[in-house]
Amino acid sequence: MTSVVLLGKPEREIPKLPYEIVYTKTRDMEICSMEIEPILPGKEIPAASESAENLRCWRYGMEIDVLEYMYVKYARVWIPDPEEVWKSAELLKDYKPGDKVLQLRLEEGKDLEYSLDPKTKELPPLRNPDILVGENDLTALSYLHEPAVLHNLKVRFIDSKLIYTYCGIVLVAINPYEQLPIYGEDIINAYSGQNMGDMDPHIFAVAEEAYKQMARDERNQSIIVSGESGAGKTVSAKYAMRYFATVSGSASEANVEEKVLASNPIMESIGNAKTTRNDNSSRFGKYIEIGFDKRYRIIGANMRTYLLEKSRVVFQAEEERNYHIFYQLCASAALPEFKTLRLGSANYFHYTKQGGSPVIDGVDDAKEMVNTRQACTLLGISDSYQMGIFRILAGILHLGNVEFASRDSDSCTVPPKHEPLIIFCDLMGVEYEEMAHWLCHRKLATATETYIKPISKLHAINARDALAKHIYANLFNWIVDHVNKALHATVKQHSFIGVLDIYGFETFEINSFEQFCINYANEKLQQQFNMHVFKLEQEEYMKEQIPWTLIDFYDNQPCINLIEAKMGILDLLDEECKMPKGSDDSWAQKLYNTHLNKCALFEKPRLSNKAFIIKHFADKVEYQCEGFLEKNKDTVYEEQIKVLKSSKFKLLPELFQDEEKVLSPTSATPSGRVPLSRMPIKPAKARPGQASKEHKKTVGHQFRNSLHLLMETLNATTPHYVRCIKPNDFKFPFTFDEKRAVQQLRACGVLETIRISAAGFPSRWTYQEFFSRYRVLMKQRDVLGDRKQTCKNVLEKLIQDKDKYQFGKTKIFFRAGQVAYLEKIRADKLRAACIRIQKTIRGWLMRKKYVRMRKAAITIQRHVRGYQARCYAKFLRRTRAAITIQKFQRMYVVRKRYQCMRDATIALQALLRGYMVRNKYQMMLREHKSVVIQKHVRGWLARRRYGRTLRAIVYLQCCYRRMMAKRELKKLKIEARSVERYKKLHIGLENKIMQLQRKIDEQNKEYKSLLEKMSSLEITYSTETEKLRSDVERLRMSEEEAKNATNRVISLQEEIAKLRRELHQTQSEKKSIEEWADKYKHETEQLVSELKEQNSLLKTEKEELNRRIHDQAREITESMEKKLVEETKQLELDLNDERLRYQNLLNEFSRLEERYDDLKDEMNLMVSIPKPGHKRTDSTHSSNESEYTFSSEITEAEDLPLRMEEPSEKKAPLDMSLFLKLQKRVSELEQEKQSLQDELDRKEEQALRAKAKEEERPPIRGAELEYESLKRQELESENKKLKNELNELQKALTETRAPEVTAPGAPAYRVLLDQLTSVSEELEVRKEEVLILRSQLVSQKEAIQPKEDKNTMTDATILLEDVQKMKDKGEIAQAYIGLKETNRLLESQLQSQKKSHENELESLRGEIQSLKEENNRQQQLLAQNLQLPPEARIEASLQHEITRLTNENLDLMEQLEKQDKTVRKLKKQLKVFAKKIGELEVGQMENISPGQIIDEPIRPVNIPRKEKDFQGMLEYKKEDEQKLVKNLILELKPRGVAVNLIPGLPAYILFMCVRHADYLNDDQKVRSLLTSTINGIKKVLKKRGDDFETVSFWLSNTCRFLHCLKQYSGEEGFMKHNTPRQNEHCLTNFDLAEYRQVLSDLAIQIYQQLVRVLENILQPMIVSGMLEHETIQGVSGVKPTGLRKRTSSIADEGTYTLDSIIRQLNSFHSVMCQHGMDPELIKQVVKQMFYIIGAVTLNNLLLRKDMCSWSKGMQIRYNVSQLEEWLRDKNLMNSGAKETLEPLIQAAQLLQVKKKTDEDAEAICSMCNALTTAQIVKVLNLYTPVNEFEERVLVSFIRTIQVRLRDRKDSPQLLMDAKHIFPVTFPFNPSSLALETIQIPASLGLGFISRV
Repeated sequence: MTSVVLLGKPEREIPKLPYEIVYTKTRDMEICSMEIEPILPGKEIPAASESAENLRCWRYGMEIDVLEYMYVKYARVWIPDPEEVWKSAELLKDYKPGDKVLQLRLEEGKDLEYSLDPKTKELPPLRNPDILVGENDLTALSYLHEPAVLHNLKVRFIDSKLIYTYCGIVLVAINPYEQLPIYGEDIINAYSGQNMGDMDPHIFAVAEEAYKQMARDERNQSIIVSGESGAGKTVSAKYAMRYFATVSGSASEANVEEKVLASNPIMESIGNAKTTRNDNSSRFGKYIEIGFDKRYRIIGANMRTYLLEKSRVVFQAEEERNYHIFYQLCASAALPEFKTLRLGSANYFHYTKQGGSPVIDGVDDAKEMVNTRQACTLLGISDSYQMGIFRILAGILHLGNVEFASRDSDSCTVPPKHEPLIIFCDLMGVEYEEMAHWLCHRKLATATETYIKPISKLHAINARDALAKHIYANLFNWIVDHVNKALHATVKQHSFIGVLDIYGFETFEINSFEQFCINYANEKLQQQFNMHVFKLEQEEYMKEQIPWTLIDFYDNQPCINLIEAKMGILDLLDEECKMPKGSDDSWAQKLYNTHLNKCALFEKPRLSNKAFIIKHFADKVEYQCEGFLEKNKDTVYEEQIKVLKSSKFKLLPELFQDEEKVLSPTSATPSGRVPLSRMPIKPAKARPGQASKEHKKTVGHQFRNSLHLLMETLNATTPHYVRCIKPNDFKFPFTFDEKRAVQQLRACGVLETIRISAAGFPSRWTYQEFFSRYRVLMKQRDVLGDRKQTCKNVLEKLIQDKDKYQFGKTKIFFRAGQVAYLEKIRADKLRAACIRIQKTIRGWLMRKKYVRMRKAAITIQRHVRGYQARCYAKFLRRTRAAITIQKFQRMYVVRKRYQCMRDATIALQALLRGYMVRNKYQMMLREHKSVVIQKHVRGWLARRRYGRTLRAIVYLQCCYRRMMAKRELKKLKIEARSVERYKKLHIGLENKIMQLQRKIDEQNKEYKSLLEKMSSLEITYSTETEKLRSDVERLRMSEEEAKNATNRVISLQEEIAKLRRELHQTQSEKKSIEEWADKYKHETEQLVSELKEQNSLLKTEKEELNRRIHDQAREITESMEKKLVEETKQLELDLNDERLRYQNLLNEFSRLEERYDDLKDEMNLMVSIPKPGHKRTDSTHSSNESEYTFSSEITEAEDLPLRMEEPSEKKAPLDMSLFLKLQKRVSELEQEKQSLQDELDRKEEQALRAKAKEEERPPIRGAELEYESLKRQELESENKKLKNELNELQKALTETRAPEVTAPGAPAYRVLLDQLTSVSEELEVRKEEVLILRSQLVSQKEAIQPKEDKNTMTDATILLEDVQKMKDKGEIAQAYIGLKETNRLLESQLQSQKKSHENELESLRGEIQSLKEENNRQQQLLAQNLQLPPEARIEASLQHEITRLTNENLDLMEQLEKQDKTVRKLKKQLKVFAKKIGELEVGQMENISPGQIIDEPIRPVNIPRKEKDFQGMLEYKKEDEQKLVKNLILELKPRGVAVNLIPGLPAYILFMCVRHADYLNDDQKVRSLLTSTINGIKKVLKKRGDDFETVSFWLSNTCRFLHCLKQYSGEEGFMKHNTPRQNEHCLTNFDLAEYRQVLSDLAIQIYQQLVRVLENILQPMIVSGMLEHETIQGVSGVKPTGLRKRTSSIADEGTYTLDSIIRQLNSFHSVMCQHGMDPELIKQVVKQMFYIIGAVTLNNLLLRKDMCSWSKGMQIRYNVSQLEEWLRDKNLMNSGAKETLEPLIQAAQLLQVKKKTDEDAEAICSMCNALTTAQIVKVLNLYTPVNEFEERVLVSFIRTIQVRLRDRKDSPQLLMDAKHIFPVTFPFNPSSLALETIQIPASLGLGFISRV
């Protein structure tokens, strides 16, 4: 159905255009198409005729006869394509009316014929000009249609890597599937406070618009984020909430954004699941309301959920999963605390294994479980409740494993002791029998009776699943309630911004009840979106007073009525659910009977009776009726719920405590999604007190009610739309699927927005923008003073059809296509001008080139001819010389050849003859040797024959003799056997025995004699034996030597033989070698000559290498020096970073201090004035006392005990390290003070005792008064001399500035010793004289005492003389005491010097030892370094040297601090002693009456001098201190009284007051004054901290006060530039170094505040003046803009320009100079200002695509040159301000340089060294041609840049830190102004102070 909005003016016939339109062929960069999946299963892209039909009503708004003139040759059009949806083509010939075919050529070069629809003759849509491609807003396109939108999104996404695009009021967000650095806090700060159209599209821009409208219009806002699963809805909503939390300043509250983010793991685990399209798909919708207070700060949040898909708990499709929490539990089943849950693998449970994909790649469910539990803890869900949740979830898993056994067809039972049911009952705390019974039975109640009926197995399974879904839904609600409790705020909510994250339009292969409800919700949202778009269009037309036209738009109210009206689909479904035997089939028949052929949006599929089709606003969707009734009923039996309510597990009944009898669903949706309402909207859930009938509402009815409530909420707010697009189904980064994108664009309403915009006046220009863009089409006489009238006159000439444009109050409205027409005319005009310019310039260049070439040719000819003549003469000379050389060379060669042949012949003859002689000799030798061999062989044969014969004869003899012996033996054996033989033998034996006996006796006798001989022989034998042994040994040795000699002889013989053989062989080899010697000699000579040549070459190469080595050494030295310089710079950077960190900490401390003050003030205000709703105060500064004044507070606490009674919590927080340091310093000062006070008291007591002793002596009377007076005069003169020397001594001690001056051997030290020695000797002499005088006085007293009463005149005289004498004695005593004190002081100094020398000796020894160790370590390092390569060695040595120098610097600094401390201590002691001595002198003088002084003729020097007038001090009373601070600080106006003062006058006055307190030695007064001054400055800066003059004034005075404290501190380093008079004004009693540090910190805080004030003033001017304003008029053209109009670049009355910035800089500079700020400090302020200007300008340039063009780069460079000129005028070029603009300068150069070739890429990489890689790539991606003559940057060129810069190490951050503050320093700047010359104006009201 189509609705018509009456917008009023009839259309007229369009005449022909007055211009001939000609398109020239240009080459455009197009995007390569990709292979893509189909849009939907079974769905095809519409044919060409269908696409044209769809585009007809909204394509251009132009008539066919006008379009004829646009379809000319080379015009580019879009044609439908089944793969790429739309393809670009080019006309090959002009189109004429009546043509049925268009001749086209595709971009790949293929020609085709495109047939037009014969009925409609619809032409294909035209392409936009190239300069409009890639626009931020789709409505800025001249041709508004589907292919233009798709192409623009594709170019931005693929080429420019831009994921956000505006489409009117809609933000289109394409999921890049890649992390992008565009969501940091710097990006948030850049978008904060900006208009939505002034920056590139971003989710932050939408969030800022919502936040700004909430604050401006006092109206609640909503951000509606929609899209498919995986399109990035949740991420977009998260970034929007992060933006609100960052910009709303919710520091005082708990971070709500963090809590909401902490809820994400919980909500994702229980509400997200894996689907076929997304691994982490949100299966519910949510609406998060972020609450704000009256100051628009976040105070809380609330979450409402919709459409929870309960069916997923019990069923999952293939490749899908249940909710993540179940798999997290299974993955964590091994944890000890989960043992009681009796869990297992996910494949074990029925509810988690149906999808067959229990694991997601790259996801660890166990780790996700840890995150979920941590998030629960953060949101206040205790561990016990967490375990309760996990018990319920585990119970659901076990419930899914419960099985049923059928008894018959109508009943079933649970198996006995069924383990899953037992576990479920144990976890839920219910009875097993009851649950088993009611799972298989149900109760039926009639009017009279109640029946228990068994149910079938199928019904039991359905009831089990319904129970599981119901438990999970209630648990989901309970968790959401607890999340909302954690996010709830106690403060009353003033307004809110809602973020709706809900499903987009869905269509699958099988669409069921869930998709039906989701698409129904999207129909409602689309209707609300359409009405809002029309409302904005109407408001715009009414505002501009434009006559309305008829605009047709698609109204989806009929589709909504089909679903929700009476007898609609939901009503029929509810009615069928109430029927006893209702089924899906009967419901489908009712639908057919009711709506088929009666409603055009309802259809029936051809091949199905259980499905229906609805024509939604996005597409046709076919729904399967199966399961609709069951899902709508979602029946849960009451008896099962009662069993769960009776559970002993306390959490389970809590889930059902708000329910009555549960006979039907309690969830909100088909998928079970539950609405949670918190606003003044009726809750979707039923209240406990409602009737039972209310609980019987179906799921569809409840979802319809919750949807109505949501629409009421959205209608009560101002909506903002974010449409998320999924670019591809494979999650590839930056891959664009045209089919999927078109489907989503149609479904989300983007194309509908385009269609509505195209139906009216989509292109809108302000008059000034139109004039600036199309000024080139006007003649000079057409330009009038009135821009509006000028534009009207020009348009009437350019476009004669007035219906194609309308004039509004501030804008010109154009129909679609008119801007393209104007752009073509403008391009033709510019092209003609360019051609004329090119023609003229080329002619001039060619003429100039011709003259130059002719002149060059003549010169070349002259030189060439001369060169040729010289070459010919040279050729002749060379030819003659060559002939001569050839003659001699040939002669030499022939002679050499003859000599060689002759020598060779002689050598051959000699060799041949020798060879023949040697052969003959060898033959003779062989014959002789043969004869010798024959002789020896024949002899050997004869001897051998003789030996054989002899051996044979001997053998025969032996055989014969053996035979004869055998015969004799045989005879003897026969004889032995006879008796007679034995007898004969026996008689013989007896005789023999007798003989033997006698022999034995004789032998015994002989034995005895032999024994005696033997004993004697043994002795001789032993001696002989030893001799023999030695002989034997000697013989053995000689034998061995003989053997060795024999062996050696043998070996020598063998060696001789071997040598002979080798000699023979060597001789033969020698002969062969000699043969070839001549040949080798000749070759060697040649080689030697060649080697000589090579040697010369090597020498030259060696010299070259030496030169290179020298150069390399020089380069290495230079590189080392560079590295050293770089290291030094790095150390300086580290120092600056450390200083910056310190100043940031100081800033943070001051901020906390201010926060503390604000809270204290608010608390006091709440206590005193308990009125609600007080306004927010500016709390940028604090008035608390500085933390560095704590030491003075501690010392004051001793005298002022009331301060100690203040509560500790009211004190400002202190820096503990600084506090401890100051406390230690205070204790040291107190100890020093106490010791000095004790010594002073002791000295005073000694002086008083000496004086008392002198006074106790009786007055002396004597006669010899003349002698005594002379003596007194002499002593007095000597006393004066001693006093003068004492003063010189004191002065010398006072002027000592360093320990070296008082060291032994120093000149000052020797002078002191000489003076001390002379004074001591003089003192001894005077002591003797005093003793003599005393003795004389005693004798005179004894002699004159009797005459005492006689001579009164003499008594008076004696008395007077005695008084004078006593005074002289007092002076002598005083001098003596002073010298004694000095002596002791010098002795103590000598002792201390001795100790110090001993300590120094020990330290030197330690240093020697450390140097030895260092030497060893250096040697080790050197040995290690020598093993390293040269580069590493150099780097290591540099690093080591830097480390050593750093350590030495630290040691020297520490020693310097110790020495300075010692010097200050000694100086202070000397000053105290000198002051006490002076006070003693004053005390002595006060004891003498004025009369005595007048009567004394010899002491006129004690009269006060008249020249002692003003000493540069101011005196005030203690009670006037607050008045002084009030008049001089708190109430002093820089613009009033202070403007005529001396620069820094308040600082001088305060210092002179401090000087007087120091002169009085009043430490309490000094501390009080300094503390009051610091606090007063803080108060005045807090009160007027946003006034630049006030902050500058007090920064100048604080620095001057600090410089005065340094200049007059008495330290030698600060007194170099002082005059002698200024040195006299130095502080004498107190060292205020700690207060100097306090004032330095205060100055840092003031400086940072000054920078913030500067930034606040400059911030609104920078973007307008540096970027948007056209300083050079006409250079940059204004491109067409869309609905989001940008700030005009033309200077209007309220617009800032570059002149505004320069005027403001002049104002800042003049104020700072007027206040007398230090020049170095002014330079630092200017540097900071220029950094802010450069950073803000560059950041906006990086975030604004329309600013990245060639002409804008020229504008920026001109603006920067103007700023540099300002620096030169102010003599500030050396301030470093210009360097801070370097990134901006390089960005402007990058916009202007050539960007095509590799050489261009190399030049860009070397030029843009101050820009990061991300910034360079961003600028190249954003580069946009303003005119069609400019070319876009190719993607390949950007890739080349990225490859070249990949090794560069720089920050990945895109934007510069505009809030960065450089560390400030305060160089010492002494003043030449004399304090005594300062006059106090009466206007200051300081009459209570007086000059001293």
